[in-house]
Amino acid sequence: MNTEISAHDAWTRLHELLRQVKAGKSFTITNRGKAIADLVPAEATRPADAGVAIDRFQAFMREHPVPGRIDVKALIEEGRSAGVRRFVPD
Repeated sequence: MNTEISAHDAWTRLHELLRQVKAGKSFTITNRGKAIADLVPAEATRPADAGVAIDRFQAFMREHPVPGRIDVKALIEEGRSAGVRRFVPD
C-alpha cells in the first residue's frame, strides 16, 4: 500500500522520498486530498523476488548440467598459465 503525501510535503522532502523509493517504498502524491501521482521504484531498481530468482537458477542448472566435479583451483591456475595478466594501473 502506498503512503499518501501532499504535493507540498513531497516537494520539500523529495530527496528523502527518493531515498525511500530506492529502498522499495511507494508514495501517492495528493493535491487537496485527491491522488494525482504515484512515486514508485523504477522497474530496473525493484528488488527481485528471491523465489523467482531461485526457480530460474534451478531451471538453468537443469538445462545446463555440470558434468562431474569442478576443480576451481585448477581453473584458476589454467587461467594464470595461459598468460592472462592482471591489469595494474600506472
